[in-house]
Amino acid sequence: MKLIFERGQEGRHLSILPKLDVPAYQPDEALLRAQAPALPEVSETEISRHYSALERRAHGVNNGFYPLGSCTMKYNPSIDEEMAALPGFTNVHPLQAEKTVQGALEVLEKMEEKLSAITGLKYFTFQPAAGAHGEFTGLLVIKAYHKDRGDEARKKIIVPDSAHGTNPASAAMCGYEVVNIPSASDGCVDLDALKAAVGPDTAGLMLTNPNTVGIFDKNIEEITRIVHEAGGLCYYDGANLNAVMGIARPGDMGFDVMHLNLHKTFATPHGGGGPGSGPVGVREDLGKFLPGFRPVRGEDGELHLAQPEKSLGSMRSFFGNFLVVVKALTYVTMLGREGVLEASRNAVLNANYMRKALEDIFPAAFPVTCMHEFVISLDKLHKETGVSALDAAKALLDYGIHPPTMYFPLIVHEALMIEPTETETKETMDEAIQAIREIYERAYSDPESLHHAPHHTVIGRPDEVTAARKPKLRYQKEV
Repeated sequence: MKLIFERGQEGRHLSILPKLDVPAYQPDEALLRAQAPALPEVSETEISRHYSALERRAHGVNNGFYPLGSCTMKYNPSIDEEMAALPGFTNVHPLQAEKTVQGALEVLEKMEEKLSAITGLKYFTFQPAAGAHGEFTGLLVIKAYHKDRGDEARKKIIVPDSAHGTNPASAAMCGYEVVNIPSASDGCVDLDALKAAVGPDTAGLMLTNPNTVGIFDKNIEEITRIVHEAGGLCYYDGANLNAVMGIARPGDMGFDVMHLNLHKTFATPHGGGGPGSGPVGVREDLGKFLPGFRPVRGEDGELHLAQPEKSLGSMRSFFGNFLVVVKALTYVTMLGREGVLEASRNAVLNANYMRKALEDIFPAAFPVTCMHEFVISLDKLHKETGVSALDAAKALLDYGIHPPTMYFPLIVHEALMIEPTETETKETMDEAIQAIREIYERAYSDPESLHHAPHHTVIGRPDEVTAARKPKLRYQKEV
């Protein structure tokens, strides 16, 4: 496929901009380029065909099954996009007078109320642009809390070995020492290891529940109690909230700070469809440390922007990715209380349906009732046939299925993490189950074909190592 820079001819153009309705402005000559940029000159037909071709090469939930574990690639309802496209939202400017953006401020107010009801935490900031950015923000709140109390000897963050990979990175970025603790044989936190790890230098614990192997930790209240008694705070990674929203609340489990992924749990586009949004929620007494400005309703009945008393500053410009919040508010409002509950229940039902249907060939790493996702190990298959989890995942592409998460979590060898989400039908899951079974059979009858899969996609197996280490990000036009 040609790049857009390789298409067209000099002099071709298309008219896509509206007629200028303001005085023309010419910058100072000193600011102008010495020569015009080498932009493609294409017709409307050419550019339309180019982007349509790119769309056909991408795989999204509108193309087929997308069971990417811990990422909740659920369908994004069109009404969310319609609400976010309303001129009253798209045409506002973050520096407008408060009285002229009351509707936008009300979106933030209402979303905070709904997230508070779902999570059990009081206050939220919408500044963080994604999940990891939310982690970083939440840890800075924890740091500000300890500093405010004059307890700056707390230098360690405890992170279980089943945590998301961004957790230890976020803690390190905040200047904390990361203390890794192992999982017990049941895939949950080892309580003895946790008790041995906490102490006067413990700033907090980072945890997601259900955890990365899809298990709800039955000892969660004991875990948060141990950390609190040691003087630390408990941080909830909200990546897996899709399994428990409307059923269990992190605040009730004993968590003090958390981030949510609006671009996962609340059906706003994720990944290439972004941008993301990772709002951070805190218990009531920690609200004074939140970054940025929050909408507060004044005595005049209007909403005003107020910075928390001991705010840690700003995590990014203005108020975060506002239109993502609009989409999330639309989604949760459309669902209502019962719909949120049903979404979680169906996510758990779908995951357990697939887990049980595959357990005779690929038993789950932890063979218990899972939540919204489960992890299977292809270690036995790999040893017997040479077919790896990577081979199996690549082979799924030939069936029009996006591969599950591979080789994560690290505590499971040859791992595939499968998350069907609540929006998939039984028929779709049955087709995926059949595809996985066929791959299993091919591993024993024709393993060589799987080593070279996929066979029917636009590209086969790119050299991912070279692409990561020596990426080509710039087009060099031949002179």
